[in-house]
Amino acid sequence: MPFTVEPTSIPEVLIVRPRRFPDERGWFAEIARTDVFAELGQGLPTTFAQVNQSRSERGVIRGLHFQWDPPQGKLMRVVSGRAFMVAVDIRPGSPTLGRYVSLEASAEEPVLFWAPASFARGFAVLSDVAEIEYFCTAPYNPASESGIRWDDPAIGIEWPVAQPLVSAKDANARTLAAWLARPEAGVFR
Repeated sequence: MPFTVEPTSIPEVLIVRPRRFPDERGWFAEIARTDVFAELGQGLPTTFAQVNQSRSERGVIRGLHFQWDPPQGKLMRVVSGRAFMVAVDIRPGSPTLGRYVSLEASAEEPVLFWAPASFARGFAVLSDVAEIEYFCTAPYNPASESGIRWDDPAIGIEWPVAQPLVSAKDANARTLAAWLARPEAGVFR
């Protein structure tokens, strides 16, 4: 099997480890394979509508982002550098609502972080520079994107950066409680 799947403290969030095939030239790994993801099950996506990549400097926090129409899940990986990746449950009525899963990932050890559409996702850059690749299950729709404050005290993420650099959009994002009061939150039931 070219992948192993590891559960997390929130069953819908998964860590996928591609198997490396090393030789004297370096190594090779399959990053995503829809037939194998279907065989593995566990909620892994079998189609992707869009692939994105971002580049950020040390101390940057991006997130916590999500999209509700169409709902967009993300399979994320670090392609260069090192990052602290986070997924927060934003499903009304969920037993894990407001809880998060985090993972420190680097380009040195290939790992994929799967969070379904009902989770807000973000990351902090721990190296001088990091590039993150996102395999998205739905195309981007700016009319239905949103975010939760990266520092919402109700969530209490322990970010490993002392003085984060965040965009104005992320700094002014709503709290989880404000999101849950919106009618759109019902999409993720």
